[in-house]
Amino acid sequence: MFNVTRILCDLEQPMDGHRYGRGHDAEKSARGRRPVVVWNVTRTCNLRCVHCYSDSEAKHYDGELNHEEALKLVDDLADYGVPALLLSGGEPLARPDLFEIARYARKKGLKLTLSTNGTLIDRKRAEAIKETGFTYVGISFDGMGATNDLFRGRPGAFERAHQAIRELRTVGQKVGLRLTLTPQTIADLDEIFDFIEREGIERACFYHLVPAGRGRAATTLDLEAARGAVSRIFERTLDLAQRGDPREILTVDNHADAPFAYLTLAAASPQRAAKAREMLLWNGGASHSTGRGIGNIDFYGNVHPDQFMQQITLGNVRDRKFSEIWEDDSIATLAELRDRSAQISGRCASCNFFDLCGGGFRARSLGMTGDMWGSDPGCYLTDEEIARSA
Repeated sequence: MFNVTRILCDLEQPMDGHRYGRGHDAEKSARGRRPVVVWNVTRTCNLRCVHCYSDSEAKHYDGELNHEEALKLVDDLADYGVPALLLSGGEPLARPDLFEIARYARKKGLKLTLSTNGTLIDRKRAEAIKETGFTYVGISFDGMGATNDLFRGRPGAFERAHQAIRELRTVGQKVGLRLTLTPQTIADLDEIFDFIEREGIERACFYHLVPAGRGRAATTLDLEAARGAVSRIFERTLDLAQRGDPREILTVDNHADAPFAYLTLAAASPQRAAKAREMLLWNGGASHSTGRGIGNIDFYGNVHPDQFMQQITLGNVRDRKFSEIWEDDSIATLAELRDRSAQISGRCASCNFFDLCGGGFRARSLGMTGDMWGSDPGCYLTDEEIARSA
């Protein structure tokens, strides 16, 4: 994740210690940090989103981790000291024992995030979420009104998710939006920011589309449109901060956003750009992300480098603990991801911003070209820009 508010606006953010080595909880090194774990607790979902990376539907899937296996996994993650556990799906609220698992995880000291489509959240569930102790709830949106409903595969999904935000805010739960950038949704960008401001939403994550699951059939942005969308996100975030009403705005899954932000700052304030560069260098972009700073456990207990790379399995928690799998340097894919500079070829390999970007998002390269180590097809920086000195 790239924190636009932190880098462009120089405002402290909750995960600064983990993400940029700043603050009282700063990690000693991005290279040595424990992974944020995304756990797909169920594949079942009440919606059928056109870009769903897990290809989920409203049906029962056999073979998912049972309750006892889930608690055993929580024990391992807590003992291992992961900085955060994100419960996702499918739709996590479709799992009957979700709150039992979550309460157990909180008792074990884990920091929890819930990723949900929001359509199953009423006042009772909102209160349960708050009482359980979720740090943050991310509601999936993809455009406003009918645009969102088209992507979600169900009329009324937007209004139900909107109501969920209101219920969560009423009970005092921190809540935010999770959005995917597509040709359809970027048309609503300004309206989305107006909505964020009007509803008092504290956080928004804008995901670049990754070709995984049903997302392989979704329409990706061309490079010019992607750059324009990110530029507009930067402008609206800066505007909020300058008016004294900042929000935590992040972009996800395109590490070119970091050097693009640096170039944006360098044109306006070289001093601030130098400070931003220092944080981005510490973070390392993709170098310390997939396979190191983030990991994924799917519905069946399979461990993956991240949630968008589920075609690559590193092991299964039914056979070995997650912590043991993650620390096993003999797993070739993990070793390569953690020393990717020796693997990456093409345009990314020669980029002067490699230390800020980390060589791009490998899941996108794999999904779009079949080559995990080729250039990231989503990089929208020009040849002249990547030839500049960072």
